[in-house]
Amino acid sequence: MIMLDRLRDYLGLVRFAHTVFALPFALMSALVAARGWPALSVTGWILFCMVTARTSAMTFNRIVDRHLDRLNPRTRQRHLPAGRVSLAEAVGLWIVSSGLFVWGAWQLNPLAFALSPLALFIICGYSYSKRFTALSHLILGLSLGIAPVGAWIAVTGTLEWLPVLLAAGVMAWVAGFDVIYALMDEEFDRRVGLRSLVVSLGRIHALRAAFALHAGSVMGIGLFGWWADLGWIYGLGMAGFAVLILYEHSLVSPDDISRVNIAFFNVNGIISIGLFACTLLDIFLAG
Repeated sequence: MIMLDRLRDYLGLVRFAHTVFALPFALMSALVAARGWPALSVTGWILFCMVTARTSAMTFNRIVDRHLDRLNPRTRQRHLPAGRVSLAEAVGLWIVSSGLFVWGAWQLNPLAFALSPLALFIICGYSYSKRFTALSHLILGLSLGIAPVGAWIAVTGTLEWLPVLLAAGVMAWVAGFDVIYALMDEEFDRRVGLRSLVVSLGRIHALRAAFALHAGSVMGIGLFGWWADLGWIYGLGMAGFAVLILYEHSLVSPDDISRVNIAFFNVNGIISIGLFACTLLDIFLAG
């Protein structure tokens, strides 16, 4: 029971469930690169690298933000400020997960291994971005957007433009919903000097920026499917994506942010899993 409790604490520390945002897009990229399922060993190492990279990034974020989390009423019950995970444990988890990620990349191919330190720099460096730029949402988007590029490299051993297009779409999608999520911390961020588009532009203009980013993401991810020669099933998925984006923005307004969590997790989880499912079906049934 003690071991299970500790495992729950570690999974809660890194918000493991949020892997649903990046992993489906990495698998989409891998499917298109292989034009079917990649080799079982490659798929396994992609999953391994996704989990270890996510663990490294989130643990580092919790370490860097632990003092801010203690001050913020919304986050003071997180595992580090609440004392459920010690700082030494968190640092150890970050070191181990980072090392395992690099090792996993080494198992894939030379290019994946060579770029693994850069990937760690990007995904961990995001944690400092709100301290100096209101464009931190784009940096978070980049952190998740590199996942499909990494998966493509894992399958092919090369870097091409097609996964970069998907990465750009994912980057805009993540940045858009992160702007919406930042609505909940507007007052706190202003008080402690953190930066976001909500703080810089105000709620009305920040939501407009989020919608523009989401419109760009629909275009980018749609162009990825067109360039990859995916068919009507993927097209249906893109139509659903557009509808869900509109629904997500209908859930929040400058005067009502009570449903931000629904917009953030539920809707976006459906989007990522749905697009992956449509890509899978398109390749195996309509391809």
